[in-house]
Amino acid sequence: MKFGKLPSIENVDFTLPTPPKETEQVLRSLQSTPQKPEVYIGCTGWSMKEWVGRVYPTGTKAADYFKYYATQFNTIELNTTHYRIPTISTVKKWVETATDDFRFCPKIFQRISHSKDLGLSSTNNIIDTKEAYLHFEEKMGCCFMQLPPFFGADRIGMIERFLNKFPAEIPLAIELRHESWFENRKEANDIYQLFESRKIATVITDVAGRRDILHQRLTNDICMVRFVGNGLHSTDYTRIDEWIQQLQQWFEMGLQKVYFFTHEPDNLLAPELALYMVEKMQEQCDVITRGPTFYQDDSDSQISLF
Repeated sequence: MKFGKLPSIENVDFTLPTPPKETEQVLRSLQSTPQKPEVYIGCTGWSMKEWVGRVYPTGTKAADYFKYYATQFNTIELNTTHYRIPTISTVKKWVETATDDFRFCPKIFQRISHSKDLGLSSTNNIIDTKEAYLHFEEKMGCCFMQLPPFFGADRIGMIERFLNKFPAEIPLAIELRHESWFENRKEANDIYQLFESRKIATVITDVAGRRDILHQRLTNDICMVRFVGNGLHSTDYTRIDEWIQQLQQWFEMGLQKVYFFTHEPDNLLAPELALYMVEKMQEQCDVITRGPTFYQDDSDSQISLF
């Protein structure tokens, strides 16, 4: 992910900000039976030939990448749906291939998310999205809409009109990027209150060059985090450690479901960071999760985590 990347991270303060009081209020208000929180940790795609011999068995063919991905991870930030709405037959094939505990988090089609009117003038795209996404059935995690950097706080009315058209039965999270959403307290409150009223989740993005979008504001029972690392720099690990502490606090308040996606340059090292987080979560938190077991390739070139 290029958004928010910097040529140097030497002077970046990676400390997580203190969550606003509204996040605790939302979590405390959740009506749920106490149970182990579900934590889904994954990457942003499966078509990485460089993972063969590490994440996938040696000799794995491209056609089988997803089959092995789904055994290694329990979720996916499904970026392919940003470029085209999948056919129903494609969705059914993905669902049949995935393990029972796997959850898909498809990105909304760009002709909706990146159009000036959020696709409202071409309602077939929203209808087609609904028809396709309903076939994820119980393996739907939470789809998300990534608003473009030009979509500012003056367009909150457009978001509300979009939500009036978007099918309520499909869980949705929205990522805000324009600086105006984070500069004005009133406008921030307005959009978050809208999300709360419609049971829409927020996307929290942790990236070096845009610390303002690390807002820590939850609006329903889902926490979705897009974490952008820097080539397994030491700060990648300390940042993950801090995230685990934050999530544990939210679990104690009532949070039940987390989708956490690790990004690395070209995503080649994203599985290593995902494994680090899974192992630390299992050590420190009483949660349901799983992560990859690396294959040892013939050149003994597996990258060490520590």
